[in-house]
Amino acid sequence: MLAGHEEQKIDALMLSDPRWALLERIATSQHLKSSLRLREFLFYIAECAIREAPGDATEQQIGIRVFGRSPGYNSSEDSIVRTHARLLRQKLALYFAEEGLAEEVVVDIPKGHYLPVFHPRTIKQVATETATEPHVIEAHTPHEGSPDLDGRHVHRFNKKNLWAIASALPILIAIAGLTWRSWNGTVATSSAVETFWRPFFGENASLVIYSNAWFAGDSTSGLRYAPPQTSVSDVETGAYVDTYTGIGELASVYDLTKLFDAHKAAFTLKRSLLVTWDEAKSRNLVFIGSRAENPSLRVLQPTADFTMEASPDSAGVVNHHPKLGEPTLYSRPEHPLTDDYAILALSAGVEPGKRILVFSGLTTFGTQAAVEYVCNPDTTAELLKQITGPKGEIRPFEAVLHTTIGGGVPLQTRLVTIRVH
Repeated sequence: MLAGHEEQKIDALMLSDPRWALLERIATSQHLKSSLRLREFLFYIAECAIREAPGDATEQQIGIRVFGRSPGYNSSEDSIVRTHARLLRQKLALYFAEEGLAEEVVVDIPKGHYLPVFHPRTIKQVATETATEPHVIEAHTPHEGSPDLDGRHVHRFNKKNLWAIASALPILIAIAGLTWRSWNGTVATSSAVETFWRPFFGENASLVIYSNAWFAGDSTSGLRYAPPQTSVSDVETGAYVDTYTGIGELASVYDLTKLFDAHKAAFTLKRSLLVTWDEAKSRNLVFIGSRAENPSLRVLQPTADFTMEASPDSAGVVNHHPKLGEPTLYSRPEHPLTDDYAILALSAGVEPGKRILVFSGLTTFGTQAAVEYVCNPDTTAELLKQITGPKGEIRPFEAVLHTTIGGGVPLQTRLVTIRVH
């Protein structure tokens, strides 16, 4: 039984369209079956494409019809459609690279648009999607009675065949050389992510703690941060809400889920207000979200070189020990939000042998950018060059990252400065 938009009546024309069967296979795949909202998103925009109704697949219409936003809502400030579109693109890419590898038709959502495109899979796509997986090609020797594609029988190579093979051989060798270098480089670079995260892949599952601040109000009248003096007892009275987190934190947990699954590892996920230190002290800890919205992180205070400050007009990262030429404050504009900063830090855990990893953005986008930074092979390799000790050990550090923001998502992230301990 389909849910939400999926429960709506689908006319006979829609069901008879072969593209709809493909969409149902995607929706029931391991990548989407547990995400109701992404399935609703996919079916809605696909229906718009099949009905040839691009006017119904605008960000505004999707926000209203799929995500329940009020007509006329400000989509420039509410990025829910853009964020879910980004996640859906990732899910579709994973499906066609894994479960849907044999699909003859591929579904894409072009960036900057929401109307999906259906197109035949090309040889180039197959090569790209399978480049990271080694394949064994079984060789068969032609024998008497084995037909070729046009019905003839293969008995022997003729001169024309040999000349064609000889002519193509240098090209094949060159392609093989380029492919080997690309494959070899990918393996070497990708191992940087595994090296960085290896301590957190252990048998004793790491504890991932995401921020959830206290808010006053509700989703109808609007939410605003609760006063700093708010206590747990105030929240228990029902005057405040403690069940919200940021879009960037959501995307970060998604990225970590993919990362840990790829390495056959697991983690325990908890929102900050539910963490008990009897459980946390014996684990490797991963904090996602700013210190202001992560009460558990405020208890530890794991950073000393860089901390955050905020005012009604601006927010920034304080540089307590600036090097020559460095500012004492890395600040971002409040409106419009085009840039953000984040603190990325690794420190010793509560108990010996444990570690604490902190991803703390000035906004939810900075947090997301910091997590993506150490899930990306290239940027992780750059970071490892600076934090790896003489014996190959990863040393504790504090770093400041800068990211640009466009369309409600972090775009380009770079390392600004770092202190290695």
